[in-house]
Amino acid sequence: MKKLVTEDFVIAAYKRGEMFLPAGKDIVYTPLALDRIKRLGMHIGEEKKEDVKTENIKPFTGLKVIVGGDHTGYQMRKMIIDYLKNKGITVEDAGSYSADSCDYPDFAKAVATAVQKGSCHFGIVVDATGNPSSITANKFKGIRAANCFNEFTARSAREHNDANVLALGAKAIGDETVKSILDAWLTSSFLGDRHQKRLDKISKVEELHFRS
Repeated sequence: MKKLVTEDFVIAAYKRGEMFLPAGKDIVYTPLALDRIKRLGMHIGEEKKEDVKTENIKPFTGLKVIVGGDHTGYQMRKMIIDYLKNKGITVEDAGSYSADSCDYPDFAKAVATAVQKGSCHFGIVVDATGNPSSITANKFKGIRAANCFNEFTARSAREHNDANVLALGAKAIGDETVKSILDAWLTSSFLGDRHQKRLDKISKVEELHFRS
């Protein structure tokens, strides 16, 4: 049986002065635990932390994703691009290309437009909280942007809402949590059935809005 290591376990170990945590095939760290380890400067044995989460994930060849975000999401956006490329996903980089102050609507617009036109399968937008970029992206017809903060919200957004743009908050969640969100998003698909009926109602509301 695998042992699940939580954030509370990590904090307790840190308070005891332990900087190196156990590693092994039977030990699994939660995303929050991994983020805490990173912030505290702790280490997991001799293993790379990424290997714990990605060892069984298959590449998604043929998938194209556009990623954009403002200055607050600059570092996280670079991490996301590398993470997706390592899975075999084609990534279009919509910027920003530096940490200089800029405006999130510009990048949300670029991402939403690419998804709307069908040149990319999905879009990812990153700012401080994920809220402003998702609000902007949802102004575009046919875009269903979801601000996700854990695996459950990402999986639900895909399975129930057929979301096509993922919004992430660089100041709200850590890198390892983002990776787990991406994994859930990429491995989930729309379930249709009763959920399609609800999406059809959204489309009717959207049609009325664009006529007015």
